[in-house]
Amino acid sequence: MPLEFEGTISEHLACRNSCAMFDVSHLGTVRLSDREAADRVQNTLTNDLGKIKPGQAQYTHLLNVEGGVLDDIIVWWHRSGVIDVMPNASNTESVRNALGGDDITTTRAVIALQGPAAREIAVSVCPSFGTVDRFRVEEVLWNGAECTVAGTGYTGEAGVEISIPTSHASDLWHALAEAGATPAGLGARDTLRLEAGLPLHGQELGPEITPLQAGLGWVVAFDTEFIGKDALLAEKAAGVPRRLVGIGTDSRRPPRTGNPIMSDGQQIGLVTSGNFSPMLQHGIAMGFISGDLTSGDSVSIDIRGSEVPGHLVKMPFV
Repeated sequence: MPLEFEGTISEHLACRNSCAMFDVSHLGTVRLSDREAADRVQNTLTNDLGKIKPGQAQYTHLLNVEGGVLDDIIVWWHRSGVIDVMPNASNTESVRNALGGDDITTTRAVIALQGPAAREIAVSVCPSFGTVDRFRVEEVLWNGAECTVAGTGYTGEAGVEISIPTSHASDLWHALAEAGATPAGLGARDTLRLEAGLPLHGQELGPEITPLQAGLGWVVAFDTEFIGKDALLAEKAAGVPRRLVGIGTDSRRPPRTGNPIMSDGQQIGLVTSGNFSPMLQHGIAMGFISGDLTSGDSVSIDIRGSEVPGHLVKMPFV
């Protein structure tokens, strides 16, 4: 996927106002097809697989023993019982080592169709595509190709992600484009997920960052067993030393990763992700801070030696 096709802002607005499509084939797919697959997922990853059933999807984490996030993952649980674990590309082998299974990443492409018109466009290409609701997983036949379609995405908009054999991927891409979907690149994908307050592994999540610090305690089922549970219980008891917050600035200048977050002349944290928001028309950022500031409190972001005023805001930004 390129950085952009026609322009990041136009692609971003197409997703918010109509429909954009992203080639996210760089994501991994580890397929678990044995009878013990569900048990291994339940006893390894943080979320409670028992909250869902075959035909549904779930967001979850793989932790290290210190409680840091090795990867954040979407689990697609097929009605057949097969489980597709969808890690970030660079972490595919780590996830396979933890869970077993087969790396089938190179056998399929994944196209994310996102936006308020996504369902309408999906139905025009294949009526069955449009029947997949949020966090549902269905097997769909399109032009002789067996696809897995999930009601998941990374933009904050409604839509689906379609896993299709690589032999048919180009045909599907062109069919969706002809139906009205706007091709979009990595630039828009990042600004969209930032407006939606969604974390990026390597920035808001990582081996040194726990789910509790990232404000994702809801993805941790403490009544189940998983790698890193003891460390998270200890952190929960001691108190989380830092927390992820959202910041809206009073300027169009885009905050960037690594910019200091300031309060009363003191640095209280660092920006992990920042950019100009095409929807809000000002800068937005996520970052980790210490202290007890709350939503609405004033802060500033040091952008190349110039303090840009702003305030803490609840996420999502949009």
